[in-house]
Amino acid sequence: MRIIVAIAFVLILGSLASALVFMMKDKGTTNRAVHSLMFRVGFSISLFLFILFANWMGWIHSTGIRY
Repeated sequence: MRIIVAIAFVLILGSLASALVFMMKDKGTTNRAVHSLMFRVGFSISLFLFILFANWMGWIHSTGIRY
């Protein structure tokens, strides 16, 4: 599970970095930065849903937050 989450974080950060490069390089003439940011949002939502699914399946266990 840790490897899958780590890969997802690398994909999210890579997409964010590529959006920054596209914004600096294209200066707003193309939509490559927008597409890269859309992929980042998609990766983030996918990671969140995967963590919820893994918790539901019992692959991971929450430790709970003490009040």
